[in-house]
Amino acid sequence: MATIYREIELDASSDFVWAAVMDVGEVHTRLAKGFVTNTILADSVRTVTFANGFTATEQIVTVDDEHKRLVYSSVGGRASHHNAYFQVFPCGEGKSRLLWVTDLLPDDMRPAIAQMVDLGMSAIQQTLEQASTEAT
Repeated sequence: MATIYREIELDASSDFVWAAVMDVGEVHTRLAKGFVTNTILADSVRTVTFANGFTATEQIVTVDDEHKRLVYSSVGGRASHHNAYFQVFPCGEGKSRLLWVTDLLPDDMRPAIAQMVDLGMSAIQQTLEQASTEAT
């Protein structure tokens, strides 16, 4: 099983970052502007449309406020298994660390998904740091 592990430090508080991550129906407006162009939420399933036109259906598995952890699983598509989570950690005054871990099969999908994760992390950093600055 391939695992993609990405972590970034953000100039935004963990509470601010968590509020955006846990808003599972607003990925396109609060978390990853430009990278995600639309999100449709129906019960615990969201459909995410990416800037490249790719669409993913994701089952929300866990929204854990205590540990600031969101788990989701992609359903359908080319992957036979796709499970991912975000977790937010405090990291000093007004800063946080965001962890994004993805497990998937088949292994040969890793390069394409890793590229998407890298683009997503860049958009997340830009979106959250800009929004945090505007909020203060």
